[in-house]
Amino acid sequence: MATKDRRKMFAKEYVIDFDITKAAIRAGYSPKTAKQQGSRLFARDDIQELIQSEMQKREQRTEITADKVLQQWWDIATANPNDIICLRRVCCRHCYGKGFEYQWRDKKEYDKAVVAAEAYAKENGKTPIFPSNAGGYGFNRLLRPNPDCPYCAGEGQPELHAKDTRDLEPKARLLFAGIKQTQAGIEIKFRDQDKALENVARHLGMFTEKHELNANVTFNIVPAPKPDGEGTE
Repeated sequence: MATKDRRKMFAKEYVIDFDITKAAIRAGYSPKTAKQQGSRLFARDDIQELIQSEMQKREQRTEITADKVLQQWWDIATANPNDIICLRRVCCRHCYGKGFEYQWRDKKEYDKAVVAAEAYAKENGKTPIFPSNAGGYGFNRLLRPNPDCPYCAGEGQPELHAKDTRDLEPKARLLFAGIKQTQAGIEIKFRDQDKALENVARHLGMFTEKHELNANVTFNIVPAPKPDGEGTE
């Protein structure tokens, strides 16, 4: 294979797995010198142009672009975890009862409590003590606590609430990484938002590592391919 063709093959092979040594071997270089050959080729400007051309061709084939990947990282980094699971405070039974008395959901619930009181009294040979329905009916636990409630002092009751994952918003769906049942309950997994934000920052060139050699000289460390070395074709 001609040298020019071998270089083109190296560029095509490199964009498969971004492994310089393996790309050199697949392009026809000897496994013994592939490490050095690949590093030398990768440092050439014409090879870099070929690699960029191959990556652009791949983007066109797959319709997966750097912009799309960047947007997905950004959506993960800025998604709101509360859209998946949240701690909410719901009202207590007295918050909206008449005169802040205990409020029942409906008469059916109250009647069941009356029957239970009768059964308890009969079983223990006592006079039944019936619950009061002075607070009325219509209890809705999802209402926010009443700040004037003398029983809960407006704090209500804490409740952990997980959303139905079938109904998640697009960004929340990206943040959601899975769920499993444990002995302690349901465990919801999230993608790493800090890592996603770091990826965005690196993509935009916000991170530059500088190391001082002396008072007057600084140099930038640019990530280099591994392995590197010198060689000849």
